[in-house]
Formats: sequence, C-alpha cells, structure tokens
Amino acid sequence: MLGFGTLARKIFGTSNDRYIKSLKPRIDAINALESDISALSDEQLRAKTDEFRARLADGARLDSLLEEAFAVVREAAKRTIGLRHYDVQLIGGIVLHEGKIAEMKTGEGKTLVATLAAYLNALPGNGVHVVTVNDYLARRDSEWMGQVYRFLGLSVGCIIPNMDDALRREAYRADITYATNNELGFDYLRDNMKYHPDAMVQRAPHFAIVDEVDSILIDEARTPLIISGPTEDKSDLYVAIDKIIPELNEEDYEVDEKNNNISLTEEGMEHLEQVLTEAGLIEGGLYDFGNVAVVHHVNQALKAHKLFQAEKDYIVKDGQIIIIDEFTGRMMEGRRYSDGLHQALEAKEGVEIKTENQTLASVTFQNYFRLYPKLAGMTGTAATEAAEFADIYGLEVIEMPTHLPVARIDEDDEVYRTAREKYAAIIDLLEDCYKRQQPVLVGTVSIEKSEYLSDMLKKRKIPHNVLNAKFHEQEAYIVAQAGRPGAITIATNMAGRGTDIQLGGNLDMRIKSEVDEIDETARAAAIEKIAAEIEADKQKVIEAGGLYVIGTERHESRRIDNQLRGRSGRQGDPGRSKFFLSMEDDLMRIFGGERMDALMQKFGLEEGEAIVHPWINRAIEKAQQKVEARNYDIRKNLLKFDDVMNDQRKAIYEQRLEVMTADDVSETITDMRHETVQDLIEAHLPPRAYPEEWDVKGLSVELQRLFGQDFGCEAWAKEEGIDIAGFEERLIQETDKFMASRAANIGPDIMRQIEKSILLQSIDSHWKEHLAQLDHLRQVIQLRAYGQRDPLNEYKTEAFAMFENMLTLTRENVVMLLSHIQVQTEQAPPPLEEPPLDQLQTSHIDATTGENDAVPGGAPGTIPAARAAGGPVISRNAPCPCGSGEKYKNCHGKIVPKVGRNQPCPCGSGKKYKHCHGAI
Repeated sequence: MLGFGTLARKIFGTSNDRYIKSLKPRIDAINALESDISALSDEQLRAKTDEFRARLADGARLDSLLEEAFAVVREAAKRTIGLRHYDVQLIGGIVLHEGKIAEMKTGEGKTLVATLAAYLNALPGNGVHVVTVNDYLARRDSEWMGQVYRFLGLSVGCIIPNMDDALRREAYRADITYATNNELGFDYLRDNMKYHPDAMVQRAPHFAIVDEVDSILIDEARTPLIISGPTEDKSDLYVAIDKIIPELNEEDYEVDEKNNNISLTEEGMEHLEQVLTEAGLIEGGLYDFGNVAVVHHVNQALKAHKLFQAEKDYIVKDGQIIIIDEFTGRMMEGRRYSDGLHQALEAKEGVEIKTENQTLASVTFQNYFRLYPKLAGMTGTAATEAAEFADIYGLEVIEMPTHLPVARIDEDDEVYRTAREKYAAIIDLLEDCYKRQQPVLVGTVSIEKSEYLSDMLKKRKIPHNVLNAKFHEQEAYIVAQAGRPGAITIATNMAGRGTDIQLGGNLDMRIKSEVDEIDETARAAAIEKIAAEIEADKQKVIEAGGLYVIGTERHESRRIDNQLRGRSGRQGDPGRSKFFLSMEDDLMRIFGGERMDALMQKFGLEEGEAIVHPWINRAIEKAQQKVEARNYDIRKNLLKFDDVMNDQRKAIYEQRLEVMTADDVSETITDMRHETVQDLIEAHLPPRAYPEEWDVKGLSVELQRLFGQDFGCEAWAKEEGIDIAGFEERLIQETDKFMASRAANIGPDIMRQIEKSILLQSIDSHWKEHLAQLDHLRQVIQLRAYGQRDPLNEYKTEAFAMFENMLTLTRENVVMLLSHIQVQTEQAPPPLEEPPLDQLQTSHIDATTGENDAVPGGAPGTIPAARAAGGPVISRNAPCPCGSGEKYKNCHGKIVPKVGRNQPCPCGSGKKYKHCHGAI
C-alpha cells in the first residue's frame, strides 16, 4: 500500500517537478521571440545590450528583461560558436538567475547555460564571477564563451596564477570574469593586506555562478584559504625526531584508521620519554612545558610513518613531497600538509626540509562565498547534499530534466571476498569489451590501483590509457577521446572532470592535435575525413553498447560515484555502469566488513564468485550516508568556529579599508589616544577609591612608557578636591597638547602620513599575532569537553576576550610609536614597503586531513612589512635590552625594511638577520 506522501507525489508531482513546470510560460515567451531576434543584423543584436542597460537606468527590474535577454544570448551563441540553447538549458539559465543550484547531468551543456544568467546579471555593470575548479577550465571557458559576450559588447576577463596586480585589476573590472575559487579567495585576502586602495584588485562582490558547485562548496569547504609567511628553521629537529621513530614498538601507539589518527599508549609515553632523553631532545618529563613542541612533532612523525603511504597519499618527485588529492587523484603541485606534518614526511623520505609558516590572513570558502549578495551554482551531482547547501548557503537544489531521456543501464554492484578476485573479474570484463570494441572508462581511487590495473592489462597485451596525477598534462585530450571504439581509459577518481566523453571521439580535440599546422586547402579535406571517421566510429560504439563505466570500488561519497557513473549516457547515448567491490576495500572493511565477510563464507562462496543483489547496494549506500553525515558535521563545525573569526575579520577589514581610503586619520588617532588614557585611568584609579588609594606611581610609569613623559600627574593627585573625572579630563587635555606640539614640529602633512602608516602597520601586526593565537586556541579548545564545557562557547568567549585585548594593544602601540617616532623636519616618512614575494605562501589547508596547497610566491600580494609592533614594548629613549649601551631607537628600535630571517642583517655585522637585529 502506498504511503500518503508517495501517493501525493504520484498525483501532484514533487516540488521540483512543480517548479520546473512553473517555468514553462517563460520558456514559451523566449521561444516566441526567436524569429524576431534572428532577423536582426549583427549590429542590431549588439545594440540590444545598450538598450537593456538604458532600460535598467530608467528603473526597469532585471527580471523584466529575462525573456528578451535570453533570446538575444541564444541568437549570439548560434552566430558565434554554432550552439543553440535547448529549452532545458533555458530552464537552467532561469534557475541560475534566481540564485539556485541547477543539477544537470553530464553532457547537458552547463558551460553554455551559464552564459544566459551571466549576461543578464552583467548588464547592471557590477561584474559577474564565473567560478571554475581549475585554471584550464577558466581559460577554456573564458575564450570559448567569451566569443558570445564580446559579440554582444561585454568585456570578459580571466584570472590565472602568476598574473600581476595590473592584469588582475583589469580582469576584475570586466563585465564577466572567469576564475578558480582559490584565485578569488586569495585575491580577497591579499586585497585586505594592501596599504593603498588603488592597489586593490577586486570590486565589491555582486553575483557568482559556481561551476562544479559540489566540489567547491562541499569538498573543498573543509579547507580554509591561508596566506602565510616563513618562521624559524627547525630542520635539524625534524631529522632528529625522524631517526627515533624506528625505535618505537607497535605497542607504543594505537592507530585509528577511521579518523586517520594515531595516539601514544601509556607504555609508549614512557618509552618515548626514555628515547628522547637519551637522544638529548628533551630535559625533564615528557609533558613539561618546554617539551610540548617536541612531543607534537613526534606525533606528526608517527603519522608520517604509520598513516601516510608513498604512491597513495603522496609521491616523491624532483626531491619534493607532492600530495595526491583524495578527491581528484591529481598531483597538487605546491600543496603542503600543515602543522609540521609535511616536514615530517620530508624527513622520512630524506628530501630537503622546508620551513613552516605563520598565518597572516585566512578565510573559509563558506564565509568567502557568503559575501556575494547573490550566488548560484551548477553541477551534475548536488541532490545528495541538498540539505547542506540549504543550511550553509541558503541555496535550493533544482534537478533539471535532460534534453533526451537517459538510456544508460546502471547494473547492481558485484561484491567479491578478496581484491584479487575483484580485479580478475574487472580484467576479464575489460578484455571482453576490448574484443567487442566497446569503450570503457575505469574509475580508481588511487594512483597505486591505477597502475596495478595497468600492469594487469599490459600482461594481457590490451592497449589502454592511464589518466592520473602523474599524467594530468594530457588529461583533457585523453578524456575527450575515451569514447573511441575499444578505448580503455583508467582514471584516478574524477581526473578529467569538465571535459565531455563523446562517442566516436571528440572532433575539436582531434582537429587541434592532427591538423592545426597544415595549410587551409589540405586542412578542410583533413577535417572532413576526421568527421567521417568519428561518425563511423560512433555507430560502432553505439552497436557495442555505448560507453561502459566501471568503478573499482565505492568512494566514501555517493556524489563521486555518481560523477563517475554520469560520464556515460551523455545526451541520450546508450551506456552501462557497474561497480566492483571486495571485502578488502576501505569502505567495506571499516564499515562492517567483518560481518559481511563472515556471511559470505557462511554462504559458501567459491573462488571468483560474487554476490549481486539490490540489498547489497542499499547497505553500501547507508554506509556512504554515514560517512557523508560525518563529513558534513566536520564542515559545519569548522564553519561555527570560523564564524567567530569571521565577525572579527570583517571588523578588521572594514577598519583597514576606512583607514586606507581616508585622507586624514587624525580623528581616529585622537579617539584611540583618548581610549588608551581612559583604560590607564580605569586600571590605576579604581572607581569609588580615595585619592590616597590611587596607584599614581604605576600610572606615571605607564605614561612614561607610552608618551615618554608623565605630565606631572603625581602632583595632580595631591591637589585638594581632585576627582577621577577631573584627573582624566586634565590628562586627556595634556596628551592632546603634547601630540599637537609634536605634529607642529614634524609638520602637519608629514604627521598625517605617519599616522596613517603606523595605524595600518599596527592593525596588521596585531591581527597577524591574533590569528596565531586563535590557531593555538583552536588546537586545545576541544580538551575543554572533558571538563563538561562546550568547546564552541569556550572558543567564542576566549576569542572575544583576545580580540578586545588585541584592540587595546593596537591602540597602545599606535599611541606609543607616534609619541616616540623621530622624523627630520620636512623629510617625508619612508613609504610602506612590501616583502619579497618568495616569502609569501598561499595555502589551502584541509581541517580534517591537514592537506595544504601552499605556493611560495604563488601570487601577488603584500604583507605588513615596515617595523610595527613586534616584540616587547620599549621606550625609544630607553637603553636597548641587547646590552649594547645604545638607546633603543639607535639600536634594535631602528625602523628598517622587512628582512628575511636568513638574509644578511642590514646593520652590516655579517650575521644572519635572525641572529642579529632580528633576534629580539
């Protein structure tokens, strides 16, 4: 008997069906305009853009232009790139324009769909960002679809790595800008580290269309973007710790595969303490305060040795550890694990150890993309994560109908007892497909398994292509030709995503590789010949059953499996898909594999025999749902913590922008000085205390530290009838007079420049330190749960207190530097300096695995560079604590350009900066 909900859906359709149906009148209206629009000349069609913009200026709503604008884009696409939008693609365009996610099957033309919403939303002139998963797609799509936009009079930009600021600024000023999520996020962070508004490259965010939205907003959302700078070199420590790992026994630690973690046992701690003491790496007990860093690095070295495998999690290439991305299987050039783990791997493999970095700026993708007032996305697989899109981003997922019915046959999974039996069955099937000339795409989860399959195929002399992290240069071409008769393509996870597999082969790719260099006459004939070959091959493939997709095991996410499956059955093509599993697969082994293995033995399964049943499929899906739910919780938890930092980040970035854009910040400086004085009064002259109870001596010391004089406040305290309010008012007046006289001596114009410079540098310096403190707080806050306290609430409370303290320290530092700085009259202050780019790293750290795609000098940007608020606060006229006998201002207090810690010290001593003036 059908349930009420099922019955209602059968009668009325789902909410998704009803929404799609409601768009039909708009689609009909667009189609009705086609004949009139196609009658226009190229000039008249281009003039439509100016007409639309004029109507918007006269008060028309963007939505009222939709039907006409879409009809114009469809006609422009026909004339420029020879593609006409189908009705379902028009529906996709409306979905994107309304700020929703369009789930469209592979091959339905998402790239073309984006042109509709991008054009319409670019008309107001505020800029539209089309976000792609890699640089290749950003370049390809901006050139390909850019023909449509440029034909209609819009400008198109593309952001790729290693562009300078001038080119980036120009690309962001375009009506439509293509870029990867990483480039957009890093430019946002770098813009908020600049010292001049005209140095910023981005405009205020307006509208973004995110391609492969599940990959960017779900998979990569666990990974905050970070800009960092180098810290102290600890190479010797990593090498020394690596040498002691072989001395630990298996009883000394416990491995938690499910959570990818490792921990020391009690016996292990005792043994480790003995080993470290003998090696001279620690003194005293293992967990003495001074030994905490060493123990942390031992844990990271244990992880490197016991949890991370070469050729699976990383490869060693050209003397570097290069991480393999768990989702795509690609080499992530420049990506680094965080928190000392990458250095531990470098020590393990005996390659050069690079230094760790300190965070200078950070943002999660969740909080970056929520800056856009309007956000939309498209992908082939989003429905399984619809709840997360709704909760985190407020995005609704709309499942789009296909242009032609899906003809692919999805077979039940085959489950074997051992991996050996599973791979034997896969090879037999591949041999059969090759003989029948049916193309096959084989999806694996690691490079190691790709190469294992490749070796088995070589033994049987079956030609094939391997597409994985080691060969991603030819990725697009190999994937494009994976539909030719008898082609066997082994792909690690979803390598090659973004390129369609066309049955018979891809005409454009073959033209590019085979006939680009020949003359026009021969070229036309060659193209005609290739087109005929592809058509004949397509018929052969269709007769063989279309593209066969084989999964060698289930991924922990159903979306990844669906992405693989979706490569077959494009645009109504025939196709098949099947997954092969074994009890030795990670998913099966970790989630109840022992019970199923015992069951299979009980049923008396013979060698090479498999279980095939829909119940197995459902059980596996439930296991995947558990993993997905856990990963969602991780991302949600990350966001809750980052939201705390996000409020602070926005406050700091808004303040920086105000300072940068202001011609005169003297009013802000005055407010900061007054607040500092009020804080001092509150600390030393408690309310309701008698004058004889005031700590006037302590106040005098603080005033001497901050202003270089105490203004005679000890004498004021002895006056008859003095009260706190009067004391505070007099002190504020005296400090105002003091700073006014300094400004007059230095020169008002120069003083204004100095104020702005010092204020920006102080904000940046203290914000950097605050980020480091928040990082440390995050690492230990979870331990509060053992005391029955909520770690998130504890984090909020402490982070707020730390932020308040940071603001107080910033104010004090600004007041102190402005009170002590010495500038020769009529001499302009030194310009704000930027550090060498090779000291910067842009990185994308995974909060759960620790992966980190750090690119040294990877992109333009600035770090707070001129000396600001580092180290202890010392009066500039006091003796320097280094013991030289010089005044601080003439020794370590000199304002010098930022110097790399391993570079020669600019004082001329011949020592490294870190051992000389950089030591304090």
